[in-house]
This record gives sequence, structure tokens and C-alpha cells, in this order.
Amino acid sequence: MIKYSLYSYELLFDALHKIEENKKGFLIILDDKDHVVGTLTDGDIRRALLSGKNLNAQIEDIYNKDFKYVYDTDEFGDVVEIFKSIKIDFLPILSHDGSLRNIITKKNMHVLIMEDREFDMNFDFLSLDDSLLEHEIYNRPWGIYKTTFLNHYAQSKIIKVNPMGELSLQEHKRREEHWVIIRGEGEVILGESVKKVSAGSFVYIPKGCKHKLINKSDTKTLMVAEVQLGDYFGEDDIIRYEDKYGRV
Repeated sequence: MIKYSLYSYELLFDALHKIEENKKGFLIILDDKDHVVGTLTDGDIRRALLSGKNLNAQIEDIYNKDFKYVYDTDEFGDVVEIFKSIKIDFLPILSHDGSLRNIITKKNMHVLIMEDREFDMNFDFLSLDDSLLEHEIYNRPWGIYKTTFLNHYAQSKIIKVNPMGELSLQEHKRREEHWVIIRGEGEVILGESVKKVSAGSFVYIPKGCKHKLINKSDTKTLMVAEVQLGDYFGEDDIIRYEDKYGRV
């Protein structure tokens, strides 16, 4: 916890150095008995500097003394309730004597759920890779998709197919797919069958089944929620047979 804590008698310069080192944007403030007495964020430091404080000022009058925390005996639901506030991005986890036992961030909580880990107040939450939440938007000739969830056995996406756009005729060896049409109208080729789809339609695509999604509208986007189940979700598990955009 040393990287994430600072004593109340230390200086703004020390706080800036530690925040730069830990890359989390906050510190937990301790008194001389190692009891937690507050928090300090990079925003608090910025406001202090703008108000005229210099880097040699003590953080005693700058850190937030009215802070949220949980105890190491609290439960998952207690943490979730506090994180419902858009103002709370991290929580010190204290023992009942006020000592710092752990820290959890809101991003840690989301990664914990995404990776299907069991919640434990003693878990090293700050070791989790927060970048797992920062899925990019991918541009394709037919439209865009964004991954919304990914772990070792599942992936979910939101897919938007442009008017008159279509995905390639393809299959996957290592995953099955479940589609729910959110908006628009289109057509799904599934094996030897053709199915018209619209908002609320559900399509199940088994492993090894050739399939294709087509937006039949020349004015409206077709939006799909996709859930993939399997043991691998890389783009190289796409076997294309036909493609409007020459990607075969």
C-alpha cells in the first residue's frame, strides 16, 4: 500500500511524485499512527495549486477528510452501493481500528465481474488490468462493432451494419454465437436457410455453421447484440467463403 498512501504532514510535491508513480490519480492519507484520515486526488492537488498553494505546502489543509470507505468485514453489496455514486471512483478498505487494509477502484470492480472472479476483500484489486475495459470501436466495410465484454469463455459485442451493408458468409470453429436484433430489419443466412429478422428476433449460430447477416434497408442501420461462447475469440477464427468487400 506504500505506493498509494501518504502521511498528512507531507508536501504537495511528495503527493505529485507518488501519484505520478502509482498512475491511479489518488492517494490514501494516513496520520502518524497509520490510521486513514482522508484521501487526496490529482484534482484536489490541481485545485490547491490554482488557489495559490505551492509545492512545498503541506497536504494537511488540502486532502479530503469527508471521504467514503468500507471495512474489511463489509460485503460485495456494500461496495456496489457506494460505487453507484458517479463521484466515487475508489474506496479505501479499512480494518475496524482505522488502518488501511486494501484499496478497490470502480474499474477494479468491473474487471472483477468481467473475469468472473470471486469477490474477496483481501484480493489484490489494484493488480487487475483496468485496460480490459477500454475496448476499441472497430471499423469494417459494412459498419462498426464494439466489444462490451470479454473473458476466457465469452465475448459480447454491439454490431451496427450500415444500410445495404452485409457481413461475409463465414463460420467459426471455436465459438458459437447468439444474436439479438436490437433495431432495424435484415436477413440472416444460416446454413441452407434464410431468415428475415427485425427488432426482437433471436438467432443461434452453432460452431461450424455458415452464416451471414445482411441489412436490407437502404436508409436505416441494423443493430445487433452478439454473445459468443467458446474457448477462443480471435479474428483468425473467421473462415470466409464469400464477401462483398473482397476479403476472401
